[in-house]
Amino acid sequence: MMSKSMTDKAAKPSKPKDMRIRKKYGSRQLFQMRVAGLAFRNGHVLVHRAVHEPFWTFPGGRAEMGEASAETLRREMMEELGAAVTVGRLLWTVENFFHYEGRDCHEFGIYYLMDLPDEFPFHPTEIVHRVMDGSELEFKWAPATAAGLKALDIPPYFIADEIEALPQTPRHVVWRDGNLDTKA
Repeated sequence: MMSKSMTDKAAKPSKPKDMRIRKKYGSRQLFQMRVAGLAFRNGHVLVHRAVHEPFWTFPGGRAEMGEASAETLRREMMEELGAAVTVGRLLWTVENFFHYEGRDCHEFGIYYLMDLPDEFPFHPTEIVHRVMDGSELEFKWAPATAAGLKALDIPPYFIADEIEALPQTPRHVVWRDGNLDTKA
């Protein structure tokens, strides 16, 4: 069952200034701070992707100046899912280095557990939500197993190996996902 009809974030009043923590260095390098959440239900974890991308990832988005990371996650989930999430414990802080869309990227990622409202749709195999957020995003539930995440090609890739035994205390990870442009 799909939640809500497709909405266009652009229809909302825009902020006067782009406050996202994202810095381009010429045309070939990018630094960004991204906050994401892992929500679980019935042995599955929620994932999303922009429909033009070959890989999936955990829902979230770029932090904005002056915004605490948990606030970023709540804001992004309200914008993308129309859902008020409960942000749980911090799982990982990740310095991830990768190549994507012709750029060398350095991403500082913050990953939390999060709880979605019970009314957020669940289906073990179908897309459960779509939204326009600069590009078309689709959300689905994936088996919360190493094999399930590896089959969907979900960066950062180390999470697949830890999904069945999440860290009990926050872990800092330096990771290199490599060339995501070759994943197509």
